[in-house]
Amino acid sequence: MTSIGRHLTIDMYGCNYDHLNNLEFIKTAMLAAIKETNLTLLDLVGHQTEPQGLTVIALLGQSHMSIHTFPEQSYAAIDIFTYGDYTRPDKALTVFKKILRPEKTRMTNIMRGLQKDMKPRIRVSIAPLRRMRNTSARVWRFLRNK
Repeated sequence: MTSIGRHLTIDMYGCNYDHLNNLEFIKTAMLAAIKETNLTLLDLVGHQTEPQGLTVIALLGQSHMSIHTFPEQSYAAIDIFTYGDYTRPDKALTVFKKILRPEKTRMTNIMRGLQKDMKPRIRVSIAPLRRMRNTSARVWRFLRNK
């Protein structure tokens, strides 16, 4: 089964304080990333928090994109969830790197909607449980026969 969509989580460390605390600057960066990734913008909402930091969320025709900034830590957390074969959410990383200029970046790519992810990753062997049950039965038989 193929995945339904891709979910990128991007952590950016060492970003400029003034950029991370400027709502219009972050909105412009997000609009540039949306254009570059071939996504359709439906709505863009931003909120400045006190004493610093902000959140910008874009509702897209192919899902959503969000950025949360923590200027006091020079940190930005970006989430991009998209579906559709023609979208390129990984291109948003390039745009955000160019605009925010972080010292360090970490990206995680999660494939969403895979049913094989629902299977347990650890195999459990039933043999030790059977041996224990059989041993228990033998002990009971032995005790009854005494």
